Amino acid sequence: MILYTIGFGKKTAQEFFTLLQKNGVKRVIDIRLNNVSQLAGYTKKADLAYFLRAIADIDYIHLPEFAPTKQLLDGYKGKEISWREYETEYARILEERASLNHLDNSLFDGACLLCSEPTPKQCHRRLLAEYLAEKVNGLRVIHL
Repeated sequence: MILYTIGFGKKTAQEFFTLLQKNGVKRVIDIRLNNVSQLAGYTKKADLAYFLRAIADIDYIHLPEFAPTKQLLDGYKGKEISWREYETEYARILEERASLNHLDNSLFDGACLLCSEPTPKQCHRRLLAEYLAEKVNGLRVIHL
């Protein structure tokens, strides 16, 4: 099983959709807290679901239970907490929510976790992908 991750930041629509198509992504799992912001451009929820289907025949699902809390996100962006503290708190949130207990693991096969950060280095999509790789047997992660 392969799980991809991608951030739309610093990518044109052409780059974004081409990466998804070239890698055979079956569904995009949107894990953003706010997926309707004007800053999201071509990745606003309703537009993205349409574009994914029309351009690449890719399914779209929004799973906000995998997003960080607004408080956690604001704390990190406002430099009130370190990245290490963010990682620890996000892991605690994932365990507390226990979202995997309500989802079929096959959902992640050929899926791509989506957020806005251009790279996975300091992004919750990387943390979630690592968490899922520990919990879902045979899951391999590729960052696009």
